[in-house]
Amino acid sequence: MNAPQKFPFARTSAGPAPLRRPGSIRRTSSIDSRWPEGVGQPWCLEGRAQELLSPLDGGAPRVVAHGSFSITASPLREILKVEVSPQHPRSHELVGVRAGGASRVALGGIMGDVRGGPLYQLLDDFAGASLVAGWIWSAWNPDWRKERAIPENMKGPREGVCTGFAPGASAMASDGSVELNHSSTVVGPFDNPDDPAGWHALPAQEGPQSRRARRLDLWREDGLIKVDAAFQDSGPGPDGNRIAIHEYRVHAEIDPASGVLVTMQVLPLILPFQECPGASIKATRMIGQNVAEFRNAVIDTLPTTMGCTHLNDVLRGLSDALLLAEQLP
Repeated sequence: MNAPQKFPFARTSAGPAPLRRPGSIRRTSSIDSRWPEGVGQPWCLEGRAQELLSPLDGGAPRVVAHGSFSITASPLREILKVEVSPQHPRSHELVGVRAGGASRVALGGIMGDVRGGPLYQLLDDFAGASLVAGWIWSAWNPDWRKERAIPENMKGPREGVCTGFAPGASAMASDGSVELNHSSTVVGPFDNPDDPAGWHALPAQEGPQSRRARRLDLWREDGLIKVDAAFQDSGPGPDGNRIAIHEYRVHAEIDPASGVLVTMQVLPLILPFQECPGASIKATRMIGQNVAEFRNAVIDTLPTTMGCTHLNDVLRGLSDALLLAEQLP
């Protein structure tokens, strides 16, 4: 068996968000996870998002949309309780749905009428955020996996799930489970202290809590829609520093007439295993496709070891770019 290609460990954060450009729109979102009763117990996820329009004349920015959710999830990532804002008459139908492909299918059927907005993006991201959230316990409790209380029938091998878990990768144990040898990196704030309006309010975190944060900047230039997207999974470490396990930056250009992705550069900044950066090279296969179809097209084009679960989430988020760009001057 040929082992997948290894790269130097990705351990360099891009730092805080850049200052907003005049004539741009910015969507920021965050999903914070905390475990009031400890690992292996139901936990709380708080999602927040906003869309901020910055005028061409450099005037005060204006919030044009926002969304939030509060979810209580079981250790198996089932939704036990959900509240959303803006309120939706059918959101209660998400109770009992388990995170993953099932939650995304259910979301489309139940709340597809708000697709393209910040609330839908948050709820769509529940699948990926809840999948990775528990990693923060590895920094606080060496026995965290034993205490997660995952049933035996849920502990199947992870081999082949993504680029980092390809057969023969350094992350994989001989039985197909994942080794606890991941890399993490100390990071600073994701928001920019020189641009306090540039992010929605991020609550302080202490102890084993995790945060998935996203930023999507769009503006018009040279007849194209320019994209600067950022993504990070992080949380407080026991030594007082903030640590991240994932961080990507994506620069892209979209043809506004056809909606086609014209160019894209993916920067793998912080990743847990040496094989993971390989996914950023394969991601260029999305060039030439219509971004409005990315929520499904990404999964079709970059399945299993062709992609990275979390980079795919970043790319799927680009599907709202054309709707957001309609608000640009």
